[in-house]
Amino acid sequence: QVQLVESGGGLVQAGGSLRLSCAGSGRTFSGNAMGWFRQAPGKAREFVAAISWSGGMTLYADSVKGRFTISRDNAKMTVSLQMNSLKPEDTAVYYCAGRSFRTTGQEVGQYDYWGQGTQVTVSS
Repeated sequence: QVQLVESGGGLVQAGGSLRLSCAGSGRTFSGNAMGWFRQAPGKAREFVAAISWSGGMTLYADSVKGRFTISRDNAKMTVSLQMNSLKPEDTAVYYCAGRSFRTTGQEVGQYDYWGQGTQVTVSS
């Protein structure tokens, strides 16, 4: 089993940047695809970005494409989400997630384990 802990959330003005990190533990981290999701108040959890086990393939939601970048360091067991040009509509709790497959997925149900989430608030 892999445990995930997110960090790096906070309050930022529109147009600013934040970098989220997700620290994993457990022997299967490097073989698993990882993803970031977010959930705004009153809304369903939605896909943000995903990365394959090797980092060779990435996938983004249309709403963040060109602004967010997902990356991973298997040696350090970390996954990061660099968020630039932030907008108020990016405000949400951001969750790191992992799945027991090497390829990426966009659905909540495709991920097997989750972090506790970190709050991102973008002010206008």
